[in-house]
Amino acid sequence: MSLDGFLATKDDDLSWLSIVEKEGEDYGYADFTKGVDTYIVGRRTYDTVLKLTGGKFPQADMYKCYIITRQEKEKEEENGVTFYNGDIETLIHKIRGEEGKNIYCDGGGQIVKLLMDKNLIDEYVVSVIPIILGDGIRLFSGGIAQIKLKAMPPKYFETGLVQLRYVRENIV
Repeated sequence: MSLDGFLATKDDDLSWLSIVEKEGEDYGYADFTKGVDTYIVGRRTYDTVLKLTGGKFPQADMYKCYIITRQEKEKEEENGVTFYNGDIETLIHKIRGEEGKNIYCDGGGQIVKLLMDKNLIDEYVVSVIPIILGDGIRLFSGGIAQIKLKAMPPKYFETGLVQLRYVRENIV
């Protein structure tokens, strides 16, 4: 997110993320994803990824993917993803009840809020990009109950990106 808490500009522009691109630097992404087998994202973020990739959803090649949507879909699955419009808590408990690794939620802000409303996020990893956008789509939209977190050591990168990590207090 930007320093002022935005995931994207109002028109879903993500080009500002390129300011921290550095050849050979993945900011720990490869190591992080080794412990993940399920990916959850909102419909709007899914549509944005499809636009950026020419209709391909690359995460579907790596994870079991759920696209959270309010819309009824004719097909529950397409392009290697499952569209889900039921209760988010039910889905998370179902996934956690299955054999597997961790769940990775990559936004957007509405999905993060849904998960936070039910206190379903065990760990927050937030990469802060050194830019102030001034306006846009927020990562944390507010309107939820207080959640106590324990700060873990941050990681600082040469590009100015700072990676913050917090875990729910009752998880540690």
